[in-house]
Amino acid sequence: MASTACFIIVSRNDIPIYEAEVSSTLKKEEAAHEHQFILHAALDIVQDLAWTTSAMFLKAMDRFNDLTVSVYVTAGHTRLMLLHDSRNEDGIKSFFQEVHELYIKILLNPLYIPGSRITSSYFDTKVRGLARKYL
Repeated sequence: MASTACFIIVSRNDIPIYEAEVSSTLKKEEAAHEHQFILHAALDIVQDLAWTTSAMFLKAMDRFNDLTVSVYVTAGHTRLMLLHDSRNEDGIKSFFQEVHELYIKILLNPLYIPGSRITSSYFDTKVRGLARKYL
């Protein structure tokens, strides 16, 4: 697993609906804020590139020091963003694909309001398990 990894799901309205630090080492609160800042700064790049390609997995979109931002854009323009220091592109792609499947299952829940925060402990547990498996 990557020593640094921060995962976030951003709705089409640029509202974060799920956030998780999925790193193997404990991070200070300042580092968590820095990770969120880096991911949100990359949203502008993703916004521009998402309309010019039909690919869902946009690979390494942005870099900050030794950290890389990888992005997966769903058909509904929800962005799954991962900040990491790993070079495992195949594992990251598999992680995104499986999290996308979990996200679709959340959307199929009639009690979930699209665009609202994902508070499901089951979803959180599954995402963290996928991070351990693939990152």
